Amino acid sequence: MPGHLTVVEHPLVQHKLTLMRDADTPTGLFRQLLREVSTLLAYEVTRDLPVTTRRVHTPLEPMDAPVLDGRKLALVSILRAGNGLLDGMLDLMPSARVGFVGLYRDEETLEPVQYYCKLPEALSERRVIVVDPMLATGNSSAAAIALVKEAGAVDVRFLCLLAAPEGVQRMADAHPDVPVVTASVDERLNEKGYIVPGLGDAGDRMYGTR
Repeated sequence: MPGHLTVVEHPLVQHKLTLMRDADTPTGLFRQLLREVSTLLAYEVTRDLPVTTRRVHTPLEPMDAPVLDGRKLALVSILRAGNGLLDGMLDLMPSARVGFVGLYRDEETLEPVQYYCKLPEALSERRVIVVDPMLATGNSSAAAIALVKEAGAVDVRFLCLLAAPEGVQRMADAHPDVPVVTASVDERLNEKGYIVPGLGDAGDRMYGTR
């Protein structure tokens, strides 16, 4: 995947993202839209997966047809909001291995605090896609990717719904080898570290919490 940052400008992605930004969009619809968008974004983040061929017999004749090569993908969700992207990606890649990194942001320092980490085996042999809807300060995402790398991962991607310029830069500084795929890079972060114009707190909007 060329370049550090890919913004997916497909009309369906942008239309669904607009509906998600709307403060009047209810929780159930928000979750549905996030699942749909994550499936669409998954096409972009997996477009350069390695393939090989396998001999198959169609109803007409044998042929050498393309199939994915190597071990199954690993998807790593940054809890809790990352699970909204994870669900849609598993619809597309149901055999992927799944891991979870639990991080929360200290509201005063904006630094990540780890409380959980469970990752699949053999990460060094898998494409690893780390998912979180928001790339805001980038601190939590950078910390999660550091944990994944410490576990052996060498082929890592980061997928998010929205990013702030500050988060994109943080990721480029911390992990220049990790491509970032997103639906939008918004204007900025506010004084509380939220993406503006953004869509609010993705976890709260997914689960109806405050």
